[in-house]
Amino acid sequence: MPRVMLIFATALVALMAGALFYAARIPTEIAIQEAPPQPATLDAVSHPAFTLPDLDGENRDFSEWQGTHRLINFWATWCAPCRREIPLLKAFQDEHGDDGFQIIGIAVDFPDLVADYAEEAEFNYPILTGQQDAMAVAETSGVEFIGMPFTMIVARDGALLGAYLGELHQNHLDDIVTILSRLDKDEISKDQASAALDLL
Repeated sequence: MPRVMLIFATALVALMAGALFYAARIPTEIAIQEAPPQPATLDAVSHPAFTLPDLDGENRDFSEWQGTHRLINFWATWCAPCRREIPLLKAFQDEHGDDGFQIIGIAVDFPDLVADYAEEAEFNYPILTGQQDAMAVAETSGVEFIGMPFTMIVARDGALLGAYLGELHQNHLDDIVTILSRLDKDEISKDQASAALDLL
C-alpha cells in the first residue's frame, strides 16, 4: 500500500509540475500573439523633412528628390571610413541613378573644409552641409547617432525605411538595391523592406 501511495504521490507531483509549467507559458504566448507588431529600428511611416545649404550656399529641400529612393549619407572630411565610402557611392550613383536611386551627402563639417575636399573628390551627387542642423536630421532616424559614416534609407514616397551605422560596402549597396527593387514591384511591403534593411 505505501508503495502505491508513493507512486500516486509522485504522479500527482509530476502532473502538478507540468500544469504549472504550462500555465506559466500561457501568458507569454498570449502576450506575443496579442501584442501589436513591434516597429523595426525605424518607423517606416515617418517622413524626413529638412533644408540644408549645398556647397554653393543655396538652401536645398529634401523634397526636391521626392520620387527617388534616397540614401542620405552623413560624413565628414576628417572621417577615414567616410572618405573610403565616397568612390563606392559615386559608382553607385552612376550605375543606379537612372533607375531612381539618389545619393545625398550631408557633411557634418565646416563648409569651407567640405568645399575644399569636394574639389578633390569630384562628387556626382549633391552635397549638403551642416553641423548641429545636420546632426538633428540624423537623429530623426530614431537610431542613436554616435558616429560616422551613417546612412539613412528613404523610399520613393519619403518613408524612412532604415539606417546603417558604419562604413557601407558593395554587398550592403547590392542588398539595398534588391530590397528596394522588390518594394517597387510590390513583392514586399514597407514593413518587410524595413525589417530586411535592419539586417544589413
